[in-house]
Amino acid sequence: MNKGISSFFNRKSTAAWVFLAPSLITLAIFMYIPLVMSFGMALSDVNIFLKDFSWVGFENFRELIQDYRFWNALKNTVYFTILVVPLGTIVSLLVALYVQKNTFPRKALRSIYYVPVICSMTAMGIAWAILLDPTIGMFAYWVKSLGFGKLLFLKDPDMAMPLISLMTIWKTFGLNMLILVAGLQGIPLTYYEVARMNGANRFQQFLYITLPSLSATLGFCVVTNTIGSFMVFDQTYVMTRGGPMFRTETLAQYIYVRGFSISPFRLGYASSVAIVLFLVVLVISLFLYHFFTKKEVRGI
Repeated sequence: MNKGISSFFNRKSTAAWVFLAPSLITLAIFMYIPLVMSFGMALSDVNIFLKDFSWVGFENFRELIQDYRFWNALKNTVYFTILVVPLGTIVSLLVALYVQKNTFPRKALRSIYYVPVICSMTAMGIAWAILLDPTIGMFAYWVKSLGFGKLLFLKDPDMAMPLISLMTIWKTFGLNMLILVAGLQGIPLTYYEVARMNGANRFQQFLYITLPSLSATLGFCVVTNTIGSFMVFDQTYVMTRGGPMFRTETLAQYIYVRGFSISPFRLGYASSVAIVLFLVVLVISLFLYHFFTKKEVRGI
């Protein structure tokens, strides 16, 4: 009996499951179970207190089609993603190309660029909201000192989302930079030596060696950034509260508003918005994954 128990726990597979159990239980409680429950709530009408439950089927989704704020939030989220993902990836790649060498100054720059990543997005959002304040902000003072007219910055409907996007790129590009540096350092130097021997210049080496070799790494950065951009909440909430004129209200923020902020607290309706967000992110992520997988296989 004791030998059987001992042999059971001495198996590598058993040891692996024992070490994985805490993480799996945590994921189940805080991710998988709520995800399944949200599908059920999306088909019902229930408030935040889980009272007055009634089954409504797909009525919440039919209501979404006619909800202007939902479509506005979806448009703002897509706009934010289009601004952040391509520009953030390009900035990360350019900086990674510059700091990839293992010299002390380049290593110091990597550390400096990574500092905003470890800071709280909420804290950074509040700090940038103060800097961009048209009355007391430092940027407003600089603009006025240079002789330009008064800019409203975050209070301007046309400027608010681009400014939030720029702050997000500044805050997050350091992580992608480190990932791309690791990818760049994994490319064999012999590739570049052979290319130089055949007369290839730096741009040709970048185009035909660096980019194809980094396709998997770039794909990872683009997919993760896209998922994060579609779920943007912290910076838009603390910097503009979704304004002005709902021009920065995103889907994640709209879910919070309908479920936890505006009375009546329609948790079922908010869940239906969350399901749509989940499906949009899933479809786009799968498309990007297959796109970059084909690029890696073809070596393009």
